[in-house]
Amino acid sequence: MKPQDLVILLKIIILQNKDWKVVELASALYLSQSEVSKALERLVFSGLLDESKRVPSKNSIYNYIVNAVKFSFPIRPGRMVKGIPTSHSAPPLKSKIVSDDKYVWPHINGTTKGESIEPLYEKAPDAALEDIKLYEMLALIDSLRVGKVREQEIAKEELKKRILE
Repeated sequence: MKPQDLVILLKIIILQNKDWKVVELASALYLSQSEVSKALERLVFSGLLDESKRVPSKNSIYNYIVNAVKFSFPIRPGRMVKGIPTSHSAPPLKSKIVSDDKYVWPHINGTTKGESIEPLYEKAPDAALEDIKLYEMLALIDSLRVGKVREQEIAKEELKKRILE
């Protein structure tokens, strides 16, 4: 599985069974159509998406995210840069966790200074800027990847609401 596969799954969940096309997913996520097509095949093979490539296995996806993402796509905060807030520095955790630490995805349009966090793939921040639901889910996933135990527990609950409910 590649990091963008996870983002494709999140976008499919956000679309809530709306009729989408590969070209639309590719455009919304700043990926090529071939990248999306290959990802869909990997997701079917992994059991996270059904054979029709339309129905995500939400329980499996949630379990994968909360139990494996930090090991599959580990990160360590980097140097101070301007960027787009992520992890507990972004919604929805920003209002629930008070911290002097700020984490950001480095980005040319970023206005917040913080420790750099590598996004799941290069264009994920651009896609997140166009979709608040995707942005929040990616920030929550970053909390699992880099956060302390308390932040991770709150992120798990927030992800449960967004994926399973």
